[in-house]
Amino acid sequence: MTALRRVIDSAATVLAEAGIDSARFDAEELAAYVAGAERGRLTLIESIDDDFLVRYHDAVAARSRRVPLQHLTGTAAFGPVLLQVGPGVFIPRPETEAILAWATSRHLPAPAVIVDLCTGSGALAIALAQHWPTARVIGIDDSEAALDYARRNVAGTAVELVRADVTTAGLLPELDGRVDLIVANPPYVPDDVVLEPEVARHDPAHAVFGGTDGMAVIPALAGLAGRWLRPGGQFAVEHDDTTSCATVDVVVATGLFDDIRARCDLAGRPRFVTARRRAAHPQTRGALRG
Repeated sequence: MTALRRVIDSAATVLAEAGIDSARFDAEELAAYVAGAERGRLTLIESIDDDFLVRYHDAVAARSRRVPLQHLTGTAAFGPVLLQVGPGVFIPRPETEAILAWATSRHLPAPAVIVDLCTGSGALAIALAQHWPTARVIGIDDSEAALDYARRNVAGTAVELVRADVTTAGLLPELDGRVDLIVANPPYVPDDVVLEPEVARHDPAHAVFGGTDGMAVIPALAGLAGRWLRPGGQFAVEHDDTTSCATVDVVVATGLFDDIRARCDLAGRPRFVTARRRAAHPQTRGALRG
């Protein structure tokens, strides 16, 4: 067994004792980060020096205090994108990749107009811009700290960033009826939910909590989508796994959408609702759940 393997094994034990479910993975990721190597190539490292040991010990100690792995490495993977993240910006979660998979399966006109509401680090906006390189993609957020990271992440892409509060009445009227796809990952966790330390201590509360029932922002997003989307345009909004029906009801209540569907994430949990902007008000309204 190599010295590096023994050090990683020891680190994984420390992290497991700290209550971290992904202890082995995190220990290897931190070793790769400190060594400046890819995780899959750790077995090729034949020796480690004192500088590595000191830096690795410090990183493992911080992770055992439940500092997010992504804050320690400075990056987070989201679909095909590697994002810069850190204190002040919400770390994108694998659950949101279900919205990305749904969105990239849509058939959009060329060139399309796409809006990512509550963009945070820019994760969805950048991934969608990669999928549709000729599209106009706009990411909107009201947090300057989050947008600082988003600006770094969108560098070299055509993604546009706008600082704005998505609950503002009459926001960006120039987009009315001109957008083909809107995605949103808003703050939606009910205020009284107890979260793991990585989220509770390090993710910005403004990007996590959505009021008493987690629904504080979602009605405004549905209203924006109803106004901005062209007829036939598509909308997807993420929600807490306890508020799927409530989110469907909010979208139905606008009277502006059809093909309203509650959808699950890759783990099978209710996670987001999708809808299509209708061309005119029909006599009946309905939604599909499941």
